[in-house]
Amino acid sequence: MSLYMDRHYLENATQHTLATAHRSDLRLQKKYNIKILTYWFDEDRNTAFSLIDAPNKEAIRKLHDEAHGSVPNEIIPVDPMAVEAFLGRIEAPVIPSVDLANLPEFALDSAFRAIMYTDLEESTMMTTRLGDTRAVQFFRIHNYFVREALKSHAGREVKHTGDGVMASFRSAPNAIKCAIDIQRSLALYNKENHKVPLHVRIGLSAGEPVEEDGDLFGVAVQLSARLCEYAQPDSIIAAQVVKSECEPEKFEFLDRGYLTPKGFPDPIQIYEIIWNG
Repeated sequence: MSLYMDRHYLENATQHTLATAHRSDLRLQKKYNIKILTYWFDEDRNTAFSLIDAPNKEAIRKLHDEAHGSVPNEIIPVDPMAVEAFLGRIEAPVIPSVDLANLPEFALDSAFRAIMYTDLEESTMMTTRLGDTRAVQFFRIHNYFVREALKSHAGREVKHTGDGVMASFRSAPNAIKCAIDIQRSLALYNKENHKVPLHVRIGLSAGEPVEEDGDLFGVAVQLSARLCEYAQPDSIIAAQVVKSECEPEKFEFLDRGYLTPKGFPDPIQIYEIIWNG
């Protein structure tokens, strides 16, 4: 058995129709030697994602086809720890057995996530200049400010990269607020510690977990990492998709034109988020 995540495009679907389809899947899962663990639904984007323990992809397609006819558009193998890190759960939501009139009170969470990458500038040089033991102290200071900001803005640490952090957020505005808090906290720290200041680059992107048979959140993760590489020290660079998820008046976005990141076929419009205005 292997763990898979599938993606469905479902025009005009609702929370109720998804809950009904899920119950149909559950009734047939033993027939196909499958265990459906949980699912997510985004009514605005017409997408649903299921997390399924199954012998192979074909068994998943057959189950969905017999249960309700909605065969997945994409199916990818996933790691349960990665799913929980990005999405916050791998267990099934409680589906209330209530009348249709009462279902608006019940809402599944979307699988759409904003992804943040941070990178501590000149971390290798810092280690060479200060030595491993002393440099680690400054890495811990970076980690402290990042993790405190994550706690304040409902972010989830997905991975520590050694000199940075990758994190996931349910909302793009929360990701931006977190990034701004990190830069402001470090700016205050540097005023008191000018001998060894800490400067961080931050990249922000967003997307859904399954896109074109790639890795889990592959496009969003790669883009946020590339934007982090592109960013100047003490700056925050965000993709257009992040800006489109926000109310423009809430943040100051400075148009930085188009960038074609390594590994991406087309230019992407990017913005610098002004945090020190």
